[in-house]
Amino acid sequence: MFNVCEDSLLASPLIIDLVLVAELASRMSYAIDGGETQSFHPVLALLAYYLKAPRYPDQSKVVNALSKQRLNLENFLRVAAGLPQETHLRIAHMMGRESRFHRRPLFRRRRRRHGL
Repeated sequence: MFNVCEDSLLASPLIIDLVLVAELASRMSYAIDGGETQSFHPVLALLAYYLKAPRYPDQSKVVNALSKQRLNLENFLRVAAGLPQETHLRIAHMMGRESRFHRRPLFRRRRRRHGL
């Protein structure tokens, strides 16, 4: 006898990721300019990365490119972890100045002192 549910077995890691991201988003809330806290819209556009034909809230911009959907998901998780968003624009570098959103690395290498 053999397993006839091979497709289901292959999809199980994706379903676990889908549930974990949805659970994380349901626990998070945000406030704009120190106002009242709000939760995310029940239709999460972030889950578009996992679905073939995702639903979006009525007034949101539809993103169909897989790479942009992944970048949206990565930035959401970076913000949830307290890290800066990654945009890949490098505008500050092109203008020759540092961005005001640039952060120093969390860990710095210690310089060795020679001598004493």
